[in-house]
Amino acid sequence: MALKLWNVLCADMYRYRGKASARDLVAAYLHEPGFRFTYYLRKVKFYSPRKKSLGIFGYVYNRIMLHHYRMRYGFDISPATSIGHGLYIGHFGGVVISPYATLGSNVNIAQGVTIGSTSSGPRQGAPTIGDKVWIGANAVIVGKITIGSGALIGPGAYVYFDVPVNGVVLGNPGIIVGHSGSERYVNRVFGEDTQS
Repeated sequence: MALKLWNVLCADMYRYRGKASARDLVAAYLHEPGFRFTYYLRKVKFYSPRKKSLGIFGYVYNRIMLHHYRMRYGFDISPATSIGHGLYIGHFGGVVISPYATLGSNVNIAQGVTIGSTSSGPRQGAPTIGDKVWIGANAVIVGKITIGSGALIGPGAYVYFDVPVNGVVLGNPGIIVGHSGSERYVNRVFGEDTQS
């Protein structure tokens, strides 16, 4: 289990620093607000099933730190959210993700993004976001929809419909304007350039 946590942290820090070593862990923790938050997010999730043993101490400490950085940076992401490795939050401020959402690997999220669930209507539920998806500033993604792998959601887009693989969505309300995807926008993909 601890090895799995280390592998996920390596993927996250690689997205920020371009490397994945113990020294890069310290550098990413000290200099990258997005990594610092996701570090405690991952640790809380790791210690959560261990609350009934001595792991309670690790859980409580990491939960306090997660709450501190949630208030400091304006991220509202629950440890219950299913998030793949290599999450990259480019700037701090106003990121809200439903605990029922599912995010794939190597997802980029900019400031002001909301990934939320709806409690009524035909798309009741939370989004499922594929791998290597780039989500621009102030984008809103709501409802039980699927965002295909490699998709690009433009800044300020409002998405309430399924997006195909490599789809490009712009506007409010969102419109699929192309199929060139996020290839040029998502960099440092962990697992492609490294030995994972």
